[in-house]
Amino acid sequence: MRVYRGHSSSVPAPVVLAIGNFDGVHRGHAALLGQLTETARVSGLAPTVLTFEPHPREFFARHSAPARLTTLREKLELLGEAGVAQTMICPFNARFAALTAGQFIDEVLCRSLRTRQLIIGDDFRFGQGRQGDFALLQAAGERLGFAVTAMPTVVMGDERVSSSAVRRALAAGEMDRAASLLGRPYGMDGQVTHGDKLARQLGFATANIRIKHNPLPMTGVFAVEVGGLGPQPLPGVANLGVRPTVGGTRPLLEVHLFDFARDIYGAHIAVRFLKKLRDEQRFASLDALKAQIAADAAAARAYLKL
Repeated sequence: MRVYRGHSSSVPAPVVLAIGNFDGVHRGHAALLGQLTETARVSGLAPTVLTFEPHPREFFARHSAPARLTTLREKLELLGEAGVAQTMICPFNARFAALTAGQFIDEVLCRSLRTRQLIIGDDFRFGQGRQGDFALLQAAGERLGFAVTAMPTVVMGDERVSSSAVRRALAAGEMDRAASLLGRPYGMDGQVTHGDKLARQLGFATANIRIKHNPLPMTGVFAVEVGGLGPQPLPGVANLGVRPTVGGTRPLLEVHLFDFARDIYGAHIAVRFLKKLRDEQRFASLDALKAQIAADAAAARAYLKL
């Protein structure tokens, strides 16, 4: 997938375009992307996504913005897997936020992206003060030569599929519900780095992954599967949080892989969270922590049927 940063230059050819934050790339996003790739196939144009970095809510209210479900890298990987050929990432800064709806249409959709067909969610708003909507896009499209399609909301049971619904499921430890909304188990990717070797001293060597999700969408201890180390995912148990027993403050993902002894420092791995076993907690001593880690590993093995 080709990636453009900013909208100062034009893509080489007209496109079919979808616009959104795509945080989590859940089933609702998948429906929109499915329509995007099918329309692109029929028209012979490149299926293209316009997204933003940071999330607009982080720009307008940094300290109250919701936890991200995916990092930018994770989101781009998921978009590529969905069949997107190119993505334009617009820096969401003061200048971009000040664009009127008309300027956004002229500068971004027409001049930079050369849009011929546009697909959006039915609640999409854009431009300074969120003044732009579907009706404005339709009118502009008739004048400037692009078609506009609004995708209806995807509903599962009585719940609207949304990034907020996924966050609620994760915060409640409902991993099956989150997986249903996403269409896959929730996961985080990252590079294995050197840690303080404490887990090794406690008898459970871990792969330490420094993550960029801050604030975290969830914390706790989980049964997991890990991809990126071979043809099949590997089973394990993971702690996601700040490690309060040892005075940690920075979010860290620690994964203990069962029956595994290879050196994997520097590897980029994908951790998929299958079952929440318990909340993260502070223990009175390292001996108490060691005993709980052993119990967690046994619980994860039982869930994974190892």
